[in-house]
Amino acid sequence: MPAETILVIGSANVDMIVKSESLPRPGETVIGGTFATVPGGKGANQAVAVARLGKRATLLACVGDDEFGNSLRATYEREGIDTRLVQTIAQTHTGVAFILVDACGENMISVALGANAKFTPDRLKALEDLAVSPRWVLLQLEIPRPTVEAAVQWAKERGARVILDPAPAPAAGGLPDSLLRLVDIMTPNGVEAGALVGHEVTSADQAVAAGRTLVERGAGEVIVTLGERGGVGVSPSGDWRYAAPKVQAVDSTAAGDCFAGALAVALSEGASTREAADFAARAAAVSVTRIGAQSSLPRRDEIPRQ
Repeated sequence: MPAETILVIGSANVDMIVKSESLPRPGETVIGGTFATVPGGKGANQAVAVARLGKRATLLACVGDDEFGNSLRATYEREGIDTRLVQTIAQTHTGVAFILVDACGENMISVALGANAKFTPDRLKALEDLAVSPRWVLLQLEIPRPTVEAAVQWAKERGARVILDPAPAPAAGGLPDSLLRLVDIMTPNGVEAGALVGHEVTSADQAVAAGRTLVERGAGEVIVTLGERGGVGVSPSGDWRYAAPKVQAVDSTAAGDCFAGALAVALSEGASTREAADFAARAAAVSVTRIGAQSSLPRRDEIPRQ
């Protein structure tokens, strides 16, 4: 397998999306809207983002032995993703995400993990069987935490650089410092950054403070994404901010996955972290103008220039 591949280790889902004028409150039923079924899952989304931006992507993920699993594998192959590490789990359903989207593009998501929950550390053995040699490894938190930790350790032992998108937001207690010390770049959004440091992150100043805390705990660099307000980057040498293009948001699903995938692509091409974040922000801005997860991810020629 070529060294220039970007390896994505993570989840694979089918997304079922309902778009309505507003999101329901607890106990409320909202009538109206449109429905769509599209491929999703944070790991698979990132792999598709990488592939559509012109880089070779290898996906290590688990699907169920059902129609959804077969459909997802075929989808990844059409995208040009190396699927030899996509594993089918017997007597298990493929992960499913139920996504509600309002007229402003805000969303609520509930996930039935299915095969993703059975993505145990022993399944990383497939990496050895295929002699994968990546320079960049992308990870998220939609698979079991022990698997994430084992995958990060595997990557660092082989000299790869790790980008961790800590999504979904970790539960109280965040992530251990032993894991943070092995991560080169973290890409939390404001909610996720808040969960990691134990306080609210809604402003750029709060994002910088959260980033500094995570760097002090061991993370190499931290980019906190703040949606339409851009985001901030923090490293041991200082902090900086980037802007987001002004667009009419339709659906923010997979915007973070698009950002992480685009960031890895730009970094693999020699961009600085700041340059890569700018490119990733422009890619993510395109994604929020479209409905769905993988259906929203842009190709290279669709990303506006600075």
